[in-house]
Amino acid sequence: MRIRATVAAVSGALALSALAVPAAQADSSRTPDVSDVHAIAQATGKSAYAAAADGVPYDLDASFSNVKVNKGKNIVVGTTSVVKVPVTFTLTHAENVDIKADDFFAGVELYRGADFYGADFWYDSTDATCTASSATVASCTATVALDPAPGDDWGLINADAGTWKAAGFAVALNGEDPESPNLDNVGVAVTDSAATLKVQRLSKLTVNASPEPVKKGKTITVTGKLSRANWDTDKYAGYASQSVKLQFRKKGSSTYSTIKTIKTSSTGTLSTTVKASADGYYRYSFAGTSTTPAVNAAGDFIDVK
Repeated sequence: MRIRATVAAVSGALALSALAVPAAQADSSRTPDVSDVHAIAQATGKSAYAAAADGVPYDLDASFSNVKVNKGKNIVVGTTSVVKVPVTFTLTHAENVDIKADDFFAGVELYRGADFYGADFWYDSTDATCTASSATVASCTATVALDPAPGDDWGLINADAGTWKAAGFAVALNGEDPESPNLDNVGVAVTDSAATLKVQRLSKLTVNASPEPVKKGKTITVTGKLSRANWDTDKYAGYASQSVKLQFRKKGSSTYSTIKTIKTSSTGTLSTTVKASADGYYRYSFAGTSTTPAVNAAGDFIDVK
Protein backbone atom coordinates (compact mmCIF):
# COMPACT_ATOMS: atom_id res chain seq x y z
CA MET A 1 0.00 0.00 0.00
CA ARG A 2 1.04 3.60 -0.41
CA ILE A 3 2.16 4.64 3.06
CA ARG A 4 4.79 6.70 4.79
CA ALA A 5 5.20 5.42 8.31
CA THR A 6 7.35 8.22 9.62
CA VAL A 7 9.66 8.04 12.58
CA ALA A 8 11.76 11.15 12.22
CA ALA A 9 13.51 13.74 10.11
CA VAL A 10 17.24 13.51 9.59
CA SER A 11 19.16 16.67 8.70
CA GLY A 12 15.84 18.29 7.89
CA ALA A 13 14.70 15.35 5.74
CA LEU A 14 11.94 12.78 6.08
CA ALA A 15 12.74 9.23 7.23
CA LEU A 16 10.70 6.08 7.56
CA SER A 17 9.64 3.25 9.84
CA ALA A 18 6.98 0.61 9.48
CA LEU A 19 6.12 1.11 13.16
CA ALA A 20 4.45 4.50 12.92
CA VAL A 21 1.23 3.43 11.17
CA PRO A 22 -0.36 0.07 10.39
CA ALA A 23 0.87 -1.55 7.17
CA ALA A 24 -2.63 -1.54 5.70
CA GLN A 25 -3.09 2.21 6.11
CA ALA A 26 -2.99 4.31 2.95
CA ASP A 27 -3.31 7.97 2.13
CA SER A 28 -6.93 9.00 1.61
CA SER A 29 -6.02 11.49 -1.11
CA ARG A 30 -3.38 11.92 -3.78
CA THR A 31 -3.11 15.62 -2.96
CA PRO A 32 -1.00 16.43 0.14
CA ASP A 33 -2.56 18.84 2.67
CA VAL A 34 -1.06 20.64 5.64
CA SER A 35 -1.19 17.48 7.74
CA ASP A 36 0.59 15.35 5.18
CA VAL A 37 4.01 14.13 6.26
CA HIS A 38 5.65 15.59 3.15
CA ALA A 39 4.23 19.03 3.74
CA ILE A 40 5.25 19.02 7.40
CA ALA A 41 8.70 17.74 6.56
CA GLN A 42 9.24 20.50 4.03
CA ALA A 43 7.83 23.20 6.29
CA THR A 44 9.43 22.28 9.59
CA GLY A 45 12.24 19.91 8.80
CA LYS A 46 10.42 17.20 10.73
CA SER A 47 7.96 14.51 9.83
CA ALA A 48 4.42 14.49 11.17
CA TYR A 49 5.50 11.84 13.66
CA ALA A 50 8.62 13.64 14.77
CA ALA A 51 6.89 17.01 15.05
CA ALA A 52 4.97 15.76 18.09
CA ALA A 53 8.00 14.15 19.73
CA ASP A 54 11.10 15.39 21.49
CA GLY A 55 14.62 15.42 20.11
CA VAL A 56 16.20 14.92 16.73
CA PRO A 57 17.35 11.48 15.51
CA TYR A 58 20.98 10.92 14.71
CA ASP A 59 22.40 9.82 11.36
CA LEU A 60 22.53 6.05 11.47
CA ASP A 61 25.79 4.75 10.01
CA ALA A 62 24.20 2.60 7.32
CA SER A 63 23.90 2.75 3.53
CA PHE A 64 22.26 0.85 0.69
CA SER A 65 23.81 -0.48 -2.51
CA ASN A 66 23.05 -3.04 -5.23
CA VAL A 67 19.36 -2.22 -4.92
CA LYS A 68 17.40 -4.31 -7.42
CA VAL A 69 13.64 -4.16 -7.84
CA ASN A 70 11.72 -6.98 -9.56
CA LYS A 71 15.02 -8.54 -10.66
CA GLY A 72 15.66 -5.51 -12.86
CA LYS A 73 12.48 -5.98 -14.90
CA ASN A 74 9.74 -3.43 -15.44
CA ILE A 75 6.73 -3.68 -13.14
CA VAL A 76 3.52 -4.21 -15.10
CA VAL A 77 0.18 -3.60 -13.36
CA GLY A 78 -3.33 -4.24 -14.64
CA THR A 79 -6.63 -2.90 -13.35
CA THR A 80 -7.51 -5.28 -10.52
CA SER A 81 -4.73 -7.49 -9.19
CA VAL A 82 -2.11 -6.49 -6.64
CA VAL A 83 1.37 -7.02 -8.10
CA LYS A 84 4.02 -8.13 -5.61
CA VAL A 85 7.65 -7.76 -6.66
CA PRO A 86 10.87 -8.80 -4.92
CA VAL A 87 13.45 -6.29 -3.74
CA THR A 88 17.06 -7.10 -2.92
CA PHE A 89 19.85 -4.89 -1.63
CA THR A 90 23.13 -4.81 0.24
CA LEU A 91 23.13 -3.06 3.59
CA THR A 92 26.49 -1.76 4.80
CA HIS A 93 26.62 -0.55 8.38
CA ALA A 94 28.88 0.21 11.32
CA GLU A 95 29.69 -2.67 13.66
CA ASN A 96 27.71 -1.05 16.45
CA VAL A 97 24.48 -1.13 14.38
CA ASP A 98 22.56 -4.22 15.49
CA ILE A 99 20.58 -5.21 12.41
CA LYS A 100 19.18 -8.25 14.27
CA ALA A 101 17.55 -6.14 16.97
CA ASP A 102 13.78 -6.51 17.22
CA ASP A 103 13.35 -2.77 16.75
CA PHE A 104 15.69 -2.36 13.77
CA PHE A 105 13.96 -2.01 10.42
CA ALA A 106 15.23 -1.68 6.87
CA GLY A 107 13.37 -1.53 3.59
CA VAL A 108 12.96 0.14 0.22
CA GLU A 109 10.49 2.74 -0.94
CA LEU A 110 9.44 2.98 -4.57
CA TYR A 111 8.36 6.48 -5.47
CA ARG A 112 7.48 8.76 -8.35
CA GLY A 113 8.87 12.28 -8.19
CA ALA A 114 12.04 14.33 -8.19
CA ASP A 115 13.38 12.88 -4.96
CA PHE A 116 12.44 10.90 -1.88
CA TYR A 117 11.55 13.94 0.18
CA GLY A 118 9.19 15.42 -2.38
CA ALA A 119 7.72 12.21 -3.79
CA ASP A 120 4.35 12.47 -5.53
CA PHE A 121 3.36 8.85 -4.93
CA TRP A 122 5.04 5.91 -3.25
CA TYR A 123 4.92 2.32 -2.03
CA ASP A 124 6.96 0.97 0.89
CA SER A 125 8.35 -2.54 1.03
CA THR A 126 7.83 -5.04 3.79
CA ASP A 127 10.46 -5.05 6.51
CA ALA A 128 13.52 -6.62 4.97
CA THR A 129 15.01 -9.92 6.03
CA CYS A 130 18.77 -9.47 6.22
CA THR A 131 21.50 -12.09 6.34
CA ALA A 132 24.91 -10.93 7.54
CA SER A 133 27.87 -11.80 5.35
CA SER A 134 30.29 -10.01 7.68
CA ALA A 135 30.20 -7.81 10.77
CA THR A 136 29.31 -4.80 8.62
CA VAL A 137 27.60 -6.12 5.48
CA ALA A 138 24.28 -7.90 4.98
CA SER A 139 22.28 -9.14 2.03
CA CYS A 140 18.61 -8.25 2.34
CA THR A 141 15.32 -9.18 0.71
CA ALA A 142 11.86 -7.61 0.88
CA THR A 143 8.64 -7.35 -1.11
CA VAL A 144 6.76 -4.36 -2.51
CA ALA A 145 3.06 -4.65 -3.38
CA LEU A 146 1.66 -2.30 -6.02
CA ASP A 147 -2.10 -2.03 -5.96
CA PRO A 148 -4.22 -0.45 -8.74
CA ALA A 149 -6.90 -0.20 -6.04
CA PRO A 150 -9.98 -0.17 -8.27
CA GLY A 151 -12.69 2.03 -6.86
CA ASP A 152 -10.41 3.84 -4.40
CA ASP A 153 -8.93 7.31 -4.80
CA TRP A 154 -5.50 6.41 -3.43
CA GLY A 155 -4.58 3.80 -6.04
CA LEU A 156 -2.52 4.15 -9.19
CA ILE A 157 -3.58 6.68 -11.81
CA ASN A 158 -2.42 6.94 -15.42
CA ALA A 159 0.02 9.72 -14.58
CA ASP A 160 1.95 7.23 -12.41
CA ALA A 161 3.07 5.19 -15.42
CA GLY A 162 6.72 5.68 -16.35
CA THR A 163 9.98 6.07 -14.47
CA TRP A 164 10.12 5.61 -10.69
CA LYS A 165 12.99 5.63 -8.23
CA ALA A 166 13.89 3.52 -5.22
CA ALA A 167 15.21 4.77 -1.88
CA GLY A 168 16.58 2.61 0.91
CA PHE A 169 15.72 3.41 4.53
CA ALA A 170 16.81 2.00 7.88
CA VAL A 171 15.63 2.84 11.42
CA ALA A 172 17.16 1.79 14.72
CA LEU A 173 14.81 2.53 17.64
CA ASN A 174 17.39 1.35 20.18
CA GLY A 175 14.79 0.37 22.76
CA GLU A 176 12.65 3.51 22.42
CA ASP A 177 8.87 3.25 22.54
CA PRO A 178 7.76 3.77 18.91
CA GLU A 179 4.67 5.65 20.12
CA SER A 180 6.57 8.15 22.27
CA PRO A 181 10.32 7.90 21.66
CA ASN A 182 13.12 10.17 22.68
CA LEU A 183 14.24 10.83 19.13
CA ASP A 184 17.75 11.70 20.25
CA ASN A 185 18.20 7.95 20.75
CA VAL A 186 16.75 6.93 17.37
CA GLY A 187 19.00 6.42 14.35
CA VAL A 188 17.78 6.84 10.77
CA ALA A 189 19.52 6.38 7.41
CA VAL A 190 18.16 7.09 3.93
CA THR A 191 19.91 6.35 0.63
CA ASP A 192 17.95 8.20 -2.04
CA SER A 193 17.82 7.37 -5.76
CA ALA A 194 19.37 3.98 -5.11
CA ALA A 195 17.80 2.57 -8.29
CA THR A 196 15.43 3.48 -11.11
CA LEU A 197 12.63 1.39 -12.55
CA LYS A 198 9.56 1.59 -14.73
CA VAL A 199 5.96 1.01 -13.67
CA GLN A 200 3.81 0.23 -16.70
CA ARG A 201 0.15 -0.20 -17.66
CA LEU A 202 -0.59 -3.79 -18.69
CA SER A 203 -1.21 -4.11 -22.44
CA LYS A 204 -3.34 -6.51 -24.47
CA LEU A 205 -3.33 -7.20 -28.22
CA THR A 206 -5.75 -9.22 -30.34
CA VAL A 207 -5.79 -10.39 -33.96
CA ASN A 208 -8.27 -11.94 -36.37
CA ALA A 209 -7.51 -12.89 -39.98
CA SER A 210 -10.39 -13.63 -42.36
CA PRO A 211 -11.88 -15.13 -44.42
CA GLU A 212 -10.76 -18.65 -43.69
CA PRO A 213 -10.17 -20.82 -45.53
CA VAL A 214 -9.11 -18.60 -48.40
CA LYS A 215 -7.91 -19.18 -51.94
CA LYS A 216 -4.28 -18.45 -52.73
CA GLY A 217 -3.81 -14.91 -54.03
CA LYS A 218 -7.07 -13.66 -52.54
CA THR A 219 -7.25 -10.78 -50.04
CA ILE A 220 -7.12 -11.39 -46.31
CA THR A 221 -8.29 -8.74 -43.86
CA VAL A 222 -6.43 -8.73 -40.56
CA THR A 223 -8.08 -6.86 -37.70
CA GLY A 224 -7.20 -6.45 -34.04
CA LYS A 225 -7.02 -4.10 -31.11
CA LEU A 226 -4.28 -2.74 -28.85
CA SER A 227 -5.51 -1.83 -25.38
CA ARG A 228 -3.95 -1.12 -22.04
CA ALA A 229 -4.95 -0.69 -18.41
CA ASN A 230 -6.56 2.65 -17.64
CA TRP A 231 -5.85 3.26 -13.95
CA ASP A 232 -8.17 6.28 -13.95
CA THR A 233 -11.25 4.20 -14.83
CA ASP A 234 -10.10 0.72 -13.70
CA LYS A 235 -10.87 -0.62 -17.18
CA TYR A 236 -8.96 -1.34 -20.39
CA ALA A 237 -8.98 1.26 -23.15
CA GLY A 238 -7.65 1.39 -26.72
CA TYR A 239 -4.12 2.73 -27.17
CA ALA A 240 -4.34 5.26 -30.00
CA SER A 241 -1.81 6.19 -32.72
CA GLN A 242 0.68 3.43 -31.93
CA SER A 243 2.85 1.68 -34.49
CA VAL A 244 2.13 -2.06 -34.63
CA LYS A 245 3.72 -4.69 -36.87
CA LEU A 246 1.72 -7.24 -38.82
CA GLN A 247 3.75 -10.46 -38.86
CA PHE A 248 3.41 -13.87 -40.54
CA ARG A 249 4.74 -17.30 -39.60
CA LYS A 250 4.52 -19.97 -42.28
CA LYS A 251 3.14 -23.35 -41.21
CA GLY A 252 6.04 -25.52 -40.03
CA SER A 253 8.23 -22.51 -39.18
CA SER A 254 8.97 -21.12 -35.72
CA THR A 255 9.86 -17.60 -36.87
CA TYR A 256 7.61 -14.61 -37.52
CA SER A 257 8.52 -12.12 -40.26
CA THR A 258 7.20 -8.58 -40.43
CA ILE A 259 4.98 -7.85 -43.42
CA LYS A 260 4.12 -4.21 -42.72
CA THR A 261 3.72 -1.66 -39.94
CA ILE A 262 0.44 0.18 -39.36
CA LYS A 263 -0.92 2.50 -36.67
CA THR A 264 -3.79 2.00 -34.30
CA SER A 265 -6.91 4.12 -34.68
CA SER A 266 -8.16 6.64 -32.14
CA THR A 267 -9.79 3.73 -30.32
CA GLY A 268 -6.82 1.35 -30.60
CA THR A 269 -8.24 -0.78 -33.42
CA LEU A 270 -6.15 -2.23 -36.25
CA SER A 271 -7.10 -3.24 -39.78
CA THR A 272 -5.12 -3.97 -42.91
CA THR A 273 -5.14 -6.34 -45.89
CA VAL A 274 -2.65 -8.80 -47.39
CA LYS A 275 -2.68 -11.38 -50.20
CA ALA A 276 -2.99 -15.03 -49.16
CA SER A 277 0.20 -16.89 -50.07
CA ALA A 278 0.53 -19.97 -47.84
CA ASP A 279 -0.86 -21.68 -44.76
CA GLY A 280 0.32 -19.95 -41.64
CA TYR A 281 -0.25 -17.66 -38.70
CA TYR A 282 -0.83 -13.92 -38.65
CA ARG A 283 -0.25 -11.80 -35.57
CA TYR A 284 0.19 -8.20 -34.51
CA SER A 285 3.27 -7.21 -32.52
CA PHE A 286 3.67 -4.06 -30.40
CA ALA A 287 7.16 -2.98 -29.32
CA GLY A 288 5.99 -1.10 -26.23
CA THR A 289 6.61 2.40 -24.85
CA SER A 290 8.00 3.77 -21.62
CA THR A 291 4.56 3.50 -20.01
CA THR A 292 3.29 0.33 -21.68
CA PRO A 293 5.01 -3.05 -22.13
CA ALA A 294 5.58 -4.85 -25.42
CA VAL A 295 2.97 -7.45 -26.35
CA ASN A 296 2.33 -9.96 -29.13
CA ALA A 297 -1.07 -11.24 -30.15
CA ALA A 298 -1.56 -14.97 -30.32
CA GLY A 299 -1.19 -16.07 -33.95
CA ASP A 300 -4.37 -16.64 -35.97
CA PHE A 301 -4.08 -19.53 -38.46
CA ILE A 302 -5.20 -19.12 -42.05
CA ASP A 303 -5.77 -22.17 -44.27
CA VAL A 304 -4.87 -21.28 -47.88
CA LYS A 305 -6.43 -23.52 -50.53
